[in-house]
Amino acid sequence: MKSLLLLGAVNGFLAVGLGAFGAHGLQSAVGYLPDGPKRLEWWETASRYHLTHALFIVVCALVADRLTGGMAARAAWLAFAGILLFSGSLYVMTVTGVRALGAVTPVGGLLLLAAWLLLAVAAVKG
Repeated sequence: MKSLLLLGAVNGFLAVGLGAFGAHGLQSAVGYLPDGPKRLEWWETASRYHLTHALFIVVCALVADRLTGGMAARAAWLAFAGILLFSGSLYVMTVTGVRALGAVTPVGGLLLLAAWLLLAVAAVKG
């Protein structure tokens, strides 16, 4: 499960870095736009969910050997896909202003929900 631990750690690093960029550097790039405050909200939401689910991946990596059936590992990969679609679409929307990407965001959210559900099933099956 070293690869999942690495995946979680890299995503945690990226989430912190992107969150800091959003808090300190993005204001001057989009804050002056008419929809700037909304874009900054999108970025904050993206980085919060990104960091939360990076930690989720780390937890999955740490418990994967204790749970049968490989469900924790699959949950981690679902969470990663969810990060890419949910947070990724919000990051890109913030920078570009292309709101059509918002159609992808709920798909990412569903993948994040599925990841949590799969980890719960893994815990029950133990």
